[in-house]
Amino acid sequence: MKLFLDTANLKEIDEINKWGVLDGITTNPSLLAKEGKIGFEAHVREICNLVDGPVSVEVTSTNFSGILKEGREIASWAENIVIKVPMTPDGLRAVSELRYDGIDTNVTLCFSPNQALLAAKAGARFVSPFIGRLDENGQDGMILIAEMVKIFQNYHFNTEILVASVRHPRHVTEAAKLGADAATIPFDSFKKLIGHPLTDSGLEKFLSDWKNAKIK
Repeated sequence: MKLFLDTANLKEIDEINKWGVLDGITTNPSLLAKEGKIGFEAHVREICNLVDGPVSVEVTSTNFSGILKEGREIASWAENIVIKVPMTPDGLRAVSELRYDGIDTNVTLCFSPNQALLAAKAGARFVSPFIGRLDENGQDGMILIAEMVKIFQNYHFNTEILVASVRHPRHVTEAAKLGADAATIPFDSFKKLIGHPLTDSGLEKFLSDWKNAKIK
């Protein structure tokens, strides 16, 4: 399973990237707005220079021509950029058109298996189901992941299921068990993946035993 970091913060990206487990980055206008110290293009280029994997950058246009123009411009900034496109009729049309330009896309704000099916049919490289938002609205986001995995396996789609809106480490575990291709995880949740109280206590005991043994 691929692990992406959902952030636009350069320090967070650098820290997790040093672990040797980071496969890519996802951003959105809200995350980039929080980092608004340098220009949009310059910031995106810095992110792309930090990581080798795909970097999803979202357009802000909502009509077909705007998405297409913006997507082509952003994609020209670095070879590893993936254009995030909203799950709308104009978005799907743009995904299909960008595919012929050789530009990878990530269809975002997916909340149903039918939406995922349409994204795959349009030729998206990734589709991002927002499981946390489903959970918060009284639905089970993992049911959507299971349905998507089954549909994509039935028809051998190349589109990857990129689980988004991850709220806690258990979401990552469940998505991996169901066979999702990737998950994009906020920085705080990503750091929680590595922790366990028994690891901490076990390491503390090993070091204490070694110190008490007074081995020279």
